[in-house]
Amino acid sequence: MKRIVVFVALSLLCIQLMAQLVPSLQVEKETANDSFYLLTPVEVRAVRAADNAPFTKTNLSKKEISKANLGQDIPFLLNQTPSVVINSDAGNGVGYTGIRIRGTDATRINVTLNGIPYNDAESQGTFFVDLPDFASSTGSIQIQRGVGTSSNGAGAFGGSINISTNEVNKDAYAEFNNSVGSFNTWKNTVKVGTGLIGEHFTTDLRLSRIRSDGYIDRATTDLKSFHFSTAYIAAKSSLRLNIFSGKEKTYQAWNGVPESMLPTNRRYNSSGTEKPGEPYNNEIDDYHQDHYQLFFNHQFTNYLSFNTAIFLTKGKGFYEQYKAGKKYSSFGLPNPVYGATVITKSDFIRQLWLDNDFYGNIFSLQYKKKQTQLSFGGAITKYDGQHYGKLKWAKNGGLPDNDYRWYNYNPVKNDVTTYIKWQQQLQTSWNLFADMQYRHVKYTIDGFRDNPTVNINSRYNFINPKIGINYTKNGWRSYLSYAVANKEPNREDFETGTAQLPKSERLHDIELGVEKNNVASGWSAMFYYMNYKNQLVLTGKINDAGAYTRTNIAKSYRTGVELLGTAKISKWMNVSGNLALNSNKVLDFAEYIDDYDNGGQKTNNFNKTDIAYSPAAVAGASIIFLPIKNAELSLLSKYVSKQYLDNTENESRLLNSFYVQDMRAIYTIKKNPIAIGWLKELNIIVQVNNIFGKKYEPNGYTFSYFVGGITTTENYYFPMAGANFMVGLNVRL
Repeated sequence: MKRIVVFVALSLLCIQLMAQLVPSLQVEKETANDSFYLLTPVEVRAVRAADNAPFTKTNLSKKEISKANLGQDIPFLLNQTPSVVINSDAGNGVGYTGIRIRGTDATRINVTLNGIPYNDAESQGTFFVDLPDFASSTGSIQIQRGVGTSSNGAGAFGGSINISTNEVNKDAYAEFNNSVGSFNTWKNTVKVGTGLIGEHFTTDLRLSRIRSDGYIDRATTDLKSFHFSTAYIAAKSSLRLNIFSGKEKTYQAWNGVPESMLPTNRRYNSSGTEKPGEPYNNEIDDYHQDHYQLFFNHQFTNYLSFNTAIFLTKGKGFYEQYKAGKKYSSFGLPNPVYGATVITKSDFIRQLWLDNDFYGNIFSLQYKKKQTQLSFGGAITKYDGQHYGKLKWAKNGGLPDNDYRWYNYNPVKNDVTTYIKWQQQLQTSWNLFADMQYRHVKYTIDGFRDNPTVNINSRYNFINPKIGINYTKNGWRSYLSYAVANKEPNREDFETGTAQLPKSERLHDIELGVEKNNVASGWSAMFYYMNYKNQLVLTGKINDAGAYTRTNIAKSYRTGVELLGTAKISKWMNVSGNLALNSNKVLDFAEYIDDYDNGGQKTNNFNKTDIAYSPAAVAGASIIFLPIKNAELSLLSKYVSKQYLDNTENESRLLNSFYVQDMRAIYTIKKNPIAIGWLKELNIIVQVNNIFGKKYEPNGYTFSYFVGGITTTENYYFPMAGANFMVGLNVRL
């Protein structure tokens, strides 16, 4: 591992040195009017970090996104950005996927769609599977690492992902994008847009379908979505309506593969196997999510602008399971009696339902004059959920009807956020930044499926200050910032019961960066220190409902350095790379394991161990060749060092390090007025993932128990596919 890390570090240094050997090469300079930040819609600019804001960030343009968009989920399109590690339940990036930034999972990554919160209000997770092919409607993405700027929704405890779809397409177009690849994977997308009609009206529509058998056995995916957007744009005002929807049906693959089976059957799937004989064929996750967004923007003067939006996100769906040998009493049912025989157990088919509405308003008022920028904004949101369970079938009968509900709970969560941001330019090179956010959260829970008597009524008041300074001159940029974030527990944390309520978490984040850019190359180095108080982590401790939930740990931290480099080596070759080296530690950690010999739990204490799922090194590199006109060949590399599955730093509970090499070829045919005058652009993409067939697992979980006088550990893994491919044909009229 050390040799690979040294190699990547030397490669980044060589990028800069090689760039110095080709000073005559010219790259178009970005003007102020072409700024990524300035081109984004006003409602997105309110929550994004500007070019001279003192925060660590990466911007992806529509062109960069489209190169990788062959049907895989959004996390896979972000794989080459710094400190990112991705995973997939199905093993090929279609269906349920996951992302970690600086070791933190999706529950700690703030995600917004056009400035509107997307994280699930209760679990705080982000389920991109509910947004199939959303990348095809995306105009830009900004990834902020660390706390970042104030945004809407849950606090960012490792990063934020801001996605925008509201960019204006000025010209009419029609697109047909189709992909096919390994594991019977298909993606079909149709996009049409009117362009600006009469310089005021514009409408865009997308229809998508993605299907795949998955790498893991029976991990099939059937995804459908549409995105509709229409807007009226005047000199000083604009009104936009977005309606988009996603429908997903996936065969469950979230149990993982037991460690003992990895050498012989990496594609094993235990879902549905409780059914005798063949696995149950409808062990599925079925969910439908609709989004409604209405934006209004107004420019009062040359210096003052305002935007507001109301939104509604409706979600409804279930996952279905075959459960063998369950007691009738566990579902609140009496035991059926047949003659003199009392039946206490049966096989059941159950569905766990979620029916929820998430709605509210976001707003911002922005002032910009000369050297001063001020933004005041916030959000008012409400989550109204419904959790209930249905029994669809019982082998031994005894159901009152085919729609019997054995639990029904309605949690409610209210969230009010306000923030004010101030940025002041000093002289020509210095910018001061200050940001103050207030967030009030009220969360009411009236019971859980496995702990129905627990009632929670929690309130939180968070104050999150941020301050920083930025220096820019002659291609140099440096910044220093300090930020505080607070975060409430999620739904599962409250299942501990009222006797042991979880505490909110707090994060202190220091970011220090320096970068240098010129016409042919660029490099940057960022240092961060993220200090946590009362971070919630899994310890193995059982709550009063018999479930494993997270427990507050008093002290833990993440610190590291992120290095980036880019260079245009020649007219036909570009290179880029990133390397993150870090240390992630939890202090005074107590592990609890079940004691089957004596009852209760045993406790093991640890001091300063690695935080789970936090690799010490993450690196990405790309070499892009431009051999002929309109052709591009990319070699994409990713390295992730070993990760522990829990916080004990036990070598028998880890994810091994891995290095994966992908290759992508793109050929573009531009408009030819003689031969194909009706065709604006034809684009062919061939991508081969994991070309060396590396066997690796970027995700997993573990649990241990004490029996027979020894500790036994069970590890489960989520393997990724070996060599696989996707071929895309994109036609733009």
